[in-house]
Amino acid sequence: MNGFLAVVLICANTVPVQECEEANATDVFKTRVASEIGCATGWQEIIARSEVRAGIGQTAYLKTQCRRVRAGG
Repeated sequence: MNGFLAVVLICANTVPVQECEEANATDVFKTRVASEIGCATGWQEIIARSEVRAGIGQTAYLKTQCRRVRAGG
């Protein structure tokens, strides 16, 4: 069964959105989700429970990516 990988990048406000990638993100969170909808909604709890939540919207922002993964991959 195929699924998706939700990737949440946390980038400093000084990094342009189009340049926010894993290589220059200050934090990267990944979680496997069942659908593309899960990529858009499955990460809020992870961020809410993390220590980085305090800076979101002040010194940093979130960018999400959704990657299709094959079973076992």
